[in-house]
Amino acid sequence: MREARRGAARPLLAACALTLTTTMSACAGEGPRPAATPSAPAPTAAAAAPVPHGGAKKAPASNVYAGDRAGMLSPVVASFPSLVYVPNSESGTVSVIDPRTYKVVRHFHVGRRPQHVVPSWDLKTLWVNNNDGNTLTPIDPATGEPGKPIRVEDPYNLYFTPDGASALVMAERLNRLDFRDPHTFALRGSLPMPCRGINHADFTADGETMLASCEFSGHLVAIDLARRKVREVVSLPHRGMAHHPNMPQDVKLSPDGTTFYVADMAAGGVWLVDARDFKVEDFVRTGAGAHGLYVSRDSRNLYVSNRGAGSVSVVSFARRRPVDTWRIPGGGSPDMGGVSADGRRLWLAGRYHGVVYVFDTEKGRLIHTIRVDAGPHGLAVYPQPGAHSLGHTGVFR
Repeated sequence: MREARRGAARPLLAACALTLTTTMSACAGEGPRPAATPSAPAPTAAAAAPVPHGGAKKAPASNVYAGDRAGMLSPVVASFPSLVYVPNSESGTVSVIDPRTYKVVRHFHVGRRPQHVVPSWDLKTLWVNNNDGNTLTPIDPATGEPGKPIRVEDPYNLYFTPDGASALVMAERLNRLDFRDPHTFALRGSLPMPCRGINHADFTADGETMLASCEFSGHLVAIDLARRKVREVVSLPHRGMAHHPNMPQDVKLSPDGTTFYVADMAAGGVWLVDARDFKVEDFVRTGAGAHGLYVSRDSRNLYVSNRGAGSVSVVSFARRRPVDTWRIPGGGSPDMGGVSADGRRLWLAGRYHGVVYVFDTEKGRLIHTIRVDAGPHGLAVYPQPGAHSLGHTGVFR
């Protein structure tokens, strides 16, 4: 979303209460969207209404985040300095923060409209997704210094197949998923999307299927990665605005691998979707503009950033409901970010306030607000625990 001025709050509903076309552009900050949508499989009939939670639950799998516990750093990243990398979309810059002093220690220009900073699958490189600039800027996490940009078309967001064989570029503006070489980013193939605005995702526990959100058409799409084909399109029940019912955002798999949690910015909460058949199971209200999802280091809770409400909801995986809410005094716009390696801090970009928020996860409160450039978005806390990165601002396994 574009800002009228730095530091100006722009509430979600006000920004989105325009016509449908304006809403699409305003809520993601991208250029014009294609009017036509590729032909698609019919939306899943079983997903037409949420299924009330209850009854027998399928047997849980082992914890998919078992390698992401506090301090479990891979030898690859153990010597890297702990830093927070903040892409400032409206300024075309990256601010680098020292998490010990909470001070900006480095600042450099990248391509136009950087959206996310994404760790590579092998953990050796950070990639700045310059969406409008059509480039990826590499950062060496050993030094924090940027390198020479690589030309990549429409890199709104970036993921990697769980086996590390392919980079997955979320070409949101072009309505397609691009399969690329994970090192050179040479294009290997493109999969047209049967929905509009593909941007966030996570993977099933077996790594075979990717569940992605399509913000502008309000759908979810399940993608068979080996066959590079759409397996299923899931419609979400209408809980949002009259002209734009749903705006699904971030996606996270539950620790037991049975359920996907999907933030919905328009509905103001999180959908629970079965990870086997992709049926909608339930909806949990958290707050206006539910946007980013982050798993606690002990795998017990899911932190939900409510961008419109200026708060963070703590959702218990065991109870499948919020158990706490952390509010920003005076309001704010918490967006994307990550959890510190020790699990004691949650870092979130303040999208419309030109700041970064730091929450104490033990005390459940905001402890620092750090000034950066205009439009901070998908910041990366690095390094983090995990054997490899599946992309976004830090989805580790």
